Amino acid sequence: MVKQMAVFMENRKGRIGELTKVLKKNNIDLVTLSIADTKDFGILRCITRDNARAEQALRAAGFTVTTTELIGVEVADEPGRLAEVTELLEENDVNIEYLYSFARQSVGTGIILFKVDNEALALKALKDKGVKILEEAII
Repeated sequence: MVKQMAVFMENRKGRIGELTKVLKKNNIDLVTLSIADTKDFGILRCITRDNARAEQALRAAGFTVTTTELIGVEVADEPGRLAEVTELLEENDVNIEYLYSFARQSVGTGIILFKVDNEALALKALKDKGVKILEEAII
C-alpha cells in the first residue's frame, strides 16, 4: 500500500502557496498531488518523498493532515492500461472511490493510485491478474 496525505484547507487565495512553502522550508519533495475543492474548502491529496516529515511539518504549521493508504499499481505507459485496471476491478465488484495517475516517461510506465471500497478484494484481483502492486515507495 502507498501512503498518501490528505490536507484539509480553506479555499482561499495563497493557501496552497503556504503549504508548498512549508514543504520547501523543510526540503521535502512532492511526488504527486491532487486537489478536490468546493466553494469554501478543499482536500489536497499528496505523496512526498518523506510523508512522515511532511506530515509533522504541516501539522506544526497549523494544517489539518490525515494519512490514508492507497493501492498503487504500475503499468506500461500505453493506451488502454488504465481501462484494463478499472475494468478488472469492476468485474470483481470493487468500487473505485477516487484515483489519480501519472506517467513516468523516463521509464515508460504509468502509476495508478486509487482508493477502493474493498482493498482485500481489489488486491486479490490485481495480484491474480499479475498486475504489479507498488509498495510504499513509488518513485
